[in-house]
Amino acid sequence: MTPKPAWPRRPARLIWLLTLGVFASGCTAADPISGGERRSTMAPTPWHDPSPHRVQFVSVEKNVQLEVLDWGGTGRAVVLLAASGCTAHEFDDFAPKLTDHSHVYGITRRGFGNSGYMPGERGADLLGNDVLAVIDALRLSRPVLVGHSFAGAELSNVANRYPARVAGLIYLEATYPYAFDNGHGISMAEFQKIVHQPETPPPGPADLASFSALEAYYEQMHGVRLPEAELRQQWDTAPVGRVGAHRTFPGSADLIPGVKQYNDIPVPALIIVANPHSLGPWLDNNSDPSVHAAVSAYSSVFEALTRRQENAIRAAVPSARVINLPGANHFVFMSNEAEVLREMRAFLAARS
Repeated sequence: MTPKPAWPRRPARLIWLLTLGVFASGCTAADPISGGERRSTMAPTPWHDPSPHRVQFVSVEKNVQLEVLDWGGTGRAVVLLAASGCTAHEFDDFAPKLTDHSHVYGITRRGFGNSGYMPGERGADLLGNDVLAVIDALRLSRPVLVGHSFAGAELSNVANRYPARVAGLIYLEATYPYAFDNGHGISMAEFQKIVHQPETPPPGPADLASFSALEAYYEQMHGVRLPEAELRQQWDTAPVGRVGAHRTFPGSADLIPGVKQYNDIPVPALIIVANPHSLGPWLDNNSDPSVHAAVSAYSSVFEALTRRQENAIRAAVPSARVINLPGANHFVFMSNEAEVLREMRAFLAARS
């Protein structure tokens, strides 16, 4: 029997939605535990991001520049938008697999990672305008937008206001009510009640010994291995290559207050959902009776609501291709990479 952990007071998991007091985060983890290790005076070897992208910063308004990653490639432009709490580096391993037929970019939204931020500004239109500003600055002609998790809000915002500006949308676990709400699926009120899933133990001193150890922790707990560059956006680097304090991004508090309601997806769309969800090996396979009961109760409610949302989209947007991958992780492009790539390539080929 797996011993029951002492639950942390703050989320210590890589959850898959949005955390703004009411949502869980795509890339959140607890503050590190002090290991009390002996510190060396030797300077660590500088780390270099191995992903084959070029990094640039695009001005979207005075004093706000967004980090844009360019993986290169040929064909129609594809713009990747990350989950809340994450940065464009979450696609560091996935994006290069699309460059054979597309020119692939990624945008880190304002207030996250290395992108700029202006306090007091918020709203879905603001985030949608940022995406359009990058498209204009890079002179992209009708790109396909790909959004993971909360980025579905940006996809729906751009498409509903300026459908002629994009060739299509790909929602990766991204059609929750912040992206689609016509009154027949999940409401925002229901959504806010179901995001507090059972927690996993926080990373311990051994997990914070290095970023490769932290990668292994996430894979063991949650079943997905985030690129090291993404983890280095989420956590500071401590001496001797250890993982330091978890970063808090100022943009987190501005997302939910600006959510709008969209009851249509007026452009060609590929929608990939995971239902029932995998919550990761530690929760999925935990034999502790209390943990198992909590996981079962949570999963049954969420599965029913997600099915209702999927059915609402299928009925309201019959032109969309909706794919359900049972047992996939919220980071579906990591847990089910081959299937997601196959569907995306077919969708993109039809718009080449």
